[in-house]
Amino acid sequence: MATMNCKYEDVMAMPRNTPKIAIVDDDQSVLAALRRLIVAAGYEVETFPSGSAFLESAGNHEPDCVVLDVHMPRMGGLEVQSLLKSAHAGIPVVFLTGRDTPEARSCALSGGASAYLCKPVDQETLLAAINGAIKPVKH
Repeated sequence: MATMNCKYEDVMAMPRNTPKIAIVDDDQSVLAALRRLIVAAGYEVETFPSGSAFLESAGNHEPDCVVLDVHMPRMGGLEVQSLLKSAHAGIPVVFLTGRDTPEARSCALSGGASAYLCKPVDQETLLAAINGAIKPVKH
């Protein structure tokens, strides 16, 4: 039986096949429900309770897509999108909101969002939006 000499760095540098989705929402029950759904769909998932928590880790664990709540305390999703675009321009964003306004929708979409969806969101609609956002990124 042959043995393999793999270093940790070599394994970590290998491309991953499963897209990573970051979910950013201040509502823990929404985070848990979205995590279950997206993991069940076959994606790797990281959750963040705030925009600042996500931005602090984005450089270390760059996701293939971000599912982002529009309205959060301290730093809203539109601000996160703007900062993310400056630092990590290629990461697609799918917005979720429980309080849709024409201004927020326009700002999100003109800022490059892949999708803008209203809560409660249909599971298939959300998964299709995520898949559509990462499709150009998939290998």
